[in-house]
Amino acid sequence: MGAVLYHGEPNGASLTVLAALAETGDEAALGITCRPIDLLAGERHRIPGLSERVALDMGIEGEGPVLVIDGEAMTESVFLAQYIDELAGGAGLQPADSHAHWEMMMWCRQITERLSPAAALLGNLASSQAEIAAIGAADFAGITASIPSDDLRQRWQALHDGTIDAAQVADSETKVAQAVARCEGQLADGRDWLMGVYSIADIVTFSWLAGMELLRPEAFAAAPKTTAWLARVQARPAVAAALARATVSEPLRAWAPGPEINRWG
Repeated sequence: MGAVLYHGEPNGASLTVLAALAETGDEAALGITCRPIDLLAGERHRIPGLSERVALDMGIEGEGPVLVIDGEAMTESVFLAQYIDELAGGAGLQPADSHAHWEMMMWCRQITERLSPAAALLGNLASSQAEIAAIGAADFAGITASIPSDDLRQRWQALHDGTIDAAQVADSETKVAQAVARCEGQLADGRDWLMGVYSIADIVTFSWLAGMELLRPEAFAAAPKTTAWLARVQARPAVAAALARATVSEPLRAWAPGPEINRWG
């Protein structure tokens, strides 16, 4: 069974999946071919050969990676990381204990529902807004016409128009600070990894939080354990290998329109 992983620069959701894949040690043995795409050119919405687009069109992660197997799109980075881990026969990214596994998934849900939309908003305003705003009217219309999701299309439009909601920015900064504080509390007992053992929770949290250390360093000023943990994750060979796939000098500053801001706080 051949599969193609379409991914953006190694940051956010794409970094989560690339790092999980690198943890298996041999993507060729899993039958997965990695194919980088330009998310800011709308290439995610023009993937050829898809016979089943429901997961792609209905994904809530925004411009996240897409794994295509036999014409079917698979999306959402945490689920893809789980799939890859299990496809590899267990690469050690998920606790075997059922309660520990539940804790990991609850942590991942918090990250993907609260941190990732906030980080994506702040990252896009800092890095990709100017590039999206510079897209000509005809080309931009072509990109947005290929995006079935109204929510995602609206986030593209807001970046193109330079529409900045100050309340959303402030709320996003708060959510980043809360995520840092949560990590600091989780690491307070001296553990090296968020769940005690290295897992998808570390990968997905790093993938969304590492770029915030560059953009909002003040959020990390009183969080030495989290800062040290970020360095440990980045030093892992699999994470280093994922980051090495970058085509830009600073992949942690490369952002694309992400998840919808959580409306419920």
